[in-house]
Amino acid sequence: MKSVLCKEFGPVDQLVVEEVPSLKAGPGQVVISVKACGINFPDGLIVQGKYQTKPPLPFSPGLEVAGVIKELGEGVTDLKVGQRVIGFPGVGGLAEEVALDGWLCFPMPDSMSYADGAGFLITYATSHHALKPRGHLKAGETLLVLGAAGGVGLTAVEIGKVMGAKVIAAASSDEKLALTREYGADEVINYQTENLRERLKAITGGKGVDVVYDPVGGELAEPAVRSLAWLGRFLVIGFAAGDIPRIPLNLLLLKSSSLVGVYWGAALKADPKAGRADVAELLQWYAEGKLKPCISATYPLDRAAEAILAVTSRQTKGKVVVVME
Repeated sequence: MKSVLCKEFGPVDQLVVEEVPSLKAGPGQVVISVKACGINFPDGLIVQGKYQTKPPLPFSPGLEVAGVIKELGEGVTDLKVGQRVIGFPGVGGLAEEVALDGWLCFPMPDSMSYADGAGFLITYATSHHALKPRGHLKAGETLLVLGAAGGVGLTAVEIGKVMGAKVIAAASSDEKLALTREYGADEVINYQTENLRERLKAITGGKGVDVVYDPVGGELAEPAVRSLAWLGRFLVIGFAAGDIPRIPLNLLLLKSSSLVGVYWGAALKADPKAGRADVAELLQWYAEGKLKPCISATYPLDRAAEAILAVTSRQTKGKVVVVME
C-alpha cells in the first residue's frame, strides 16, 4: 500500500510517498481501507516535531479518516468487515490503510460522503466538547468565535447556533466572514480592519460576550478576554497564530471569568463513554441536516504535503481533505 512518510522531524515538504507493507489488525483493532483523510493544523506541527506528542519515526501523519473496515482484530464485536466508518487514529491516516483501536471508530450515516466523514470528527468533536461540557454554553448567550472561517472555527459557529446562542464570528477578511454568515453567524467582525474590543462593545451594548472560542491565540486573545461578560468563559482551543498569549490573571478576577483548556483527543481517551456519546450526538445532528461540513479543497495522496501546507498557512476556509481515489 502507499503511505505518506515522515522519516525525520522537519519541514512538511520533506514528506515522501512510498510503498509499505499492508497492515494487520491486532487484538481490539480494526484495519480501515482509507477513502479520505482530513487535514488538521496539528498535522503540520507533528511533522515538524512541535506538537504535544511525538510519534516514533518513521510515521504517517493524518489524525482522522473515513473509509471501509477491511479487517477486524480479536475481540472486536460491535463492528463488521465492509462497514463504512470514520476513525481517529491520531497518526497514520495519510495512507491507503490504517490500523486503530476499534473503539475509536464510529459508523457513518448513510447520507455522509467519505470527504464529509474525513473532515468531520476532529473539528466538530472539538467544538462540541468546547462549547457543551467545557464552556457550558446556554441558549440565549453570546458566543464569540475567533478564526471563525477555519476548520474548527466554522464548526463552532454551526454548533453555537444549534445550541441556541447568538454567534459573533471574527475573521481576517470579508470573504471569510461571508462564509461564516452562510453557516449562521449573527454578527461579524473583520479584525484586520476593525477594533475587536470596540466592535464587541457595540454589538453587546457594553455587556461583553459570555463565551470566547479561541483557536488562534496571539494578539487577539487579550482583547477577547477583556471583552468577556460577568462569569464569562474563555476557551483555549489552540494557537494557530503561532504565539502562545500571556493573559494577566487579574482580568479573570475582575469579572469572575474562567480560562478553560480544551483538548478533545485527551478527553476522549480519559472518558471514552462520554466522548463516544458526544460524537453520536454530532452524527445524529448531521443525519438531521443540522450540520454541513465545509470541504474547501481536496488533494490526491501524492500531494498530501501541499494539503498540510495549505492548512498551516491559515489561508484555507473550512476543511481540506486528501482523497485516495
